[in-house]
Amino acid sequence: MALRKRIWSSAPYLLLVISVVPIMVGYLWLLINSFSTRTEGLLPVGELTLNNWSFLLETPFGRGYPSIWRVTLNTFLIASFMTITVVLVSSLAGYALSRLNFPGRRQFLSLTLILHAFPSVTLLIGIFFVLRTLSLYNTLIGVGLVMVGFEMPFGIWLMKGFFDNVSWDMERAALIDGASRLQVWWQIIIPTLKPGIAALAIFAFVSGWNAWLVPKTFTIGAGKQATLSVYLQNFQGDTVAVDWGTVTAVGLFQLIPVALFFIFTQDLLLSIYAGGAKGGS
Repeated sequence: MALRKRIWSSAPYLLLVISVVPIMVGYLWLLINSFSTRTEGLLPVGELTLNNWSFLLETPFGRGYPSIWRVTLNTFLIASFMTITVVLVSSLAGYALSRLNFPGRRQFLSLTLILHAFPSVTLLIGIFFVLRTLSLYNTLIGVGLVMVGFEMPFGIWLMKGFFDNVSWDMERAALIDGASRLQVWWQIIIPTLKPGIAALAIFAFVSGWNAWLVPKTFTIGAGKQATLSVYLQNFQGDTVAVDWGTVTAVGLFQLIPVALFFIFTQDLLLSIYAGGAKGGS
């Protein structure tokens, strides 16, 4: 009886390990392939090499193309701008939609849901004319604003859900003591929603860091490789053989900041499931 109970209690962990193994094998292949000239399965053929990482020291596409560090800076600026803007605006809008009853509230919620349902590709032509009219076409700020617009409906709905789970007790006490709505939002509510803010920040940062469609569409010219995803596409030509060693190396290089971001925010994310998102309830 004790043995059967132990087997049943360990079954979820066994299923978790089985489901994670294919993912870990994939990352292991990426790591091995980035230091190999050729692989057969998970085994490198020949000696290990650092040639696949030569893009860190030189521009592999010749004059006129930016270095990997310039592209990384562009990607970081877009992802950071997107993260800060989406978190700030979504937290303000989510609080208002959760706590205030104002005219048009229900219609605004419906509109944000409809906007989130629109595929981004269907809006590209209209966005092109808007950016060109505002002289923001082929600029990083234009790309960043478009990506913020695409991410905002999701962020507003996510933050509204977190605000709905926060108890009114502390907020009522602060309002009775004479605090303003803005003070309550910043000093009372936001500190209890750190896990939710961390979750939204990760979604926004990863979306901005891995973006391809919007930067590819709204930036032109060899010197305007806005993001690492657009830069990575240059290694995959239609008429030449793909250098998979370099492709995997660039892919791993692109993965490093996202992995670090997850590592430093994992405690906040885990606290969501421990009840940290419910604040004072």
